[in-house]
Amino acid sequence: MTIVLRPRASLFHAEGGWFSANWHFSFDQYSDEANMGIGDLRVFNDDRLVPGAAWPMHPHRDIEGITYVAEGTFEHADSRGNGGILHPGAVQRATLGSGMQHSERNASKTEPMRFIQMWIMPSRRGLDPSIEQREFALESRRNVLKPVLVPAPGFGGDGAPKAGDAVTVHQDAAVYAAVLDASKKVRHTFRPGFGGYLFVVHGSLAQPRLDEGGAAKILEEKALELEAGPTGAEVLLVETRTRPA
Repeated sequence: MTIVLRPRASLFHAEGGWFSANWHFSFDQYSDEANMGIGDLRVFNDDRLVPGAAWPMHPHRDIEGITYVAEGTFEHADSRGNGGILHPGAVQRATLGSGMQHSERNASKTEPMRFIQMWIMPSRRGLDPSIEQREFALESRRNVLKPVLVPAPGFGGDGAPKAGDAVTVHQDAAVYAAVLDASKKVRHTFRPGFGGYLFVVHGSLAQPRLDEGGAAKILEEKALELEAGPTGAEVLLVETRTRPA
């Protein structure tokens, strides 16, 4: 059984003037063979943009780009004409299969914006590009691990969480979000062959002990119990296959 803690100070930090970021796995100029992802989760970036700043249009192929808005106002645009504004607690999945350009912008001219960018590798290449996004009310995430991203129909294995009101992804993977009151406990049971990547968006956890911005790789664990710290915690848990079926 293994839980590998990754405090915020141990992560790669990038500064670009108009942005700052903590990159959890190898990305751009950050290269670390010990941190190339976990399971089908290849990228996990904690990005902050100054007011009005944008990652300009750029191309991708054959990834599922997952965005969780943590603070501020997120604006999306892409080469297929999709767009929209998302607020904290929102989730977007951008399927960049056969190729699409997209951009991320801070829609506010006065307030900073923070978003978590995840890349999950799809189970098939060359998928048609598409966008799916949804905003999840705070109360729907309070003191529960709310599934906000689940496998699309036909992509999940036995025991995979069902769609409900969650955004879907073209892989047997899931993302859970929770906003925990002080000292509140929640428990997650992993499917056989699956592990996770845990991230503290805000606040702190007493179990496992992690502060804001910290993360943990969860390997070979049947279940994970979380306990919020004295001021509560907002967390994300990515569930991904870590052993062959």
